[in-house]
Amino acid sequence: MPRIAVCAPSTPITPEDAARVQEVARAFPSVELHFHDQCYSTHGHFAGDDAERLAALVECANDPMFDAVWCARGGYGANRIAAKAVAGMNQAARSKTFLGYSDAGYLLAALYRSGIGAPAHGPMPVDVRRAGGEQAVARALEYLSGGEGGLEPSIDLRPTAAFNLMTLAMVCGTDLMPDLSGHVVMVEEVSEHLYAVDRLIFHVTHHLRGIAGLRLGRVSDVPENDRPFGADPAEIVRLWCERAGIAFLGEADIGHDAGNRIVPFGLASNRPGA
Repeated sequence: MPRIAVCAPSTPITPEDAARVQEVARAFPSVELHFHDQCYSTHGHFAGDDAERLAALVECANDPMFDAVWCARGGYGANRIAAKAVAGMNQAARSKTFLGYSDAGYLLAALYRSGIGAPAHGPMPVDVRRAGGEQAVARALEYLSGGEGGLEPSIDLRPTAAFNLMTLAMVCGTDLMPDLSGHVVMVEEVSEHLYAVDRLIFHVTHHLRGIAGLRLGRVSDVPENDRPFGADPAEIVRLWCERAGIAFLGEADIGHDAGNRIVPFGLASNRPGA
């Protein structure tokens, strides 16, 4: 019986969010969901201060009762605790799946760099708020139960990783950055001007030489600028991939929306129980 711990390394959810997720989970009777009380804490922007968020994350990761740790929400904050979190994780954490996306990418990167558990980019409990969000939550629960139906369809025998583009840009050059040589890297973005997307892709492609290729997920809710940028997201990514000598592999079915598919870090066949 999969036992899943939910904690909030970044920003909080509400008890109402948790109740809606538990309703979706009724379709997965073998799953036990445990929402840590820290999910509802607030400290300014964050789900509790750094010490509280760190303690909850490490507690969930190190508890042998749980098979997976599910990040409740993105926002901002995981980068402030990721390094200390992985340093405090024990052997029990190494057999767990860790699932999240957006700001959770800082934690996923740190886990992958440290060889801890099976990090994966995928839907979070907060997605239940989105139109069609119940399907996103169900996709995550199916994956955390050992299923593969929610995997991003382009995944093949090559190792993969996926990030929000801004998050990846901030991870590049830091002690959280894993070695992604030979990986297919997928990126998505939300609420950034196209000139900012261009700037971010310029930056990350300089740090991704040696990858197997780059795929572009959805770039959504793009703000309107005072003048047209003159290139769409795919054209932007193709340009900087060409300049960096990186293969542009086309689209990825990921994004800040209910259709967000699951991308394991590394080889999908290496996840616990596979």
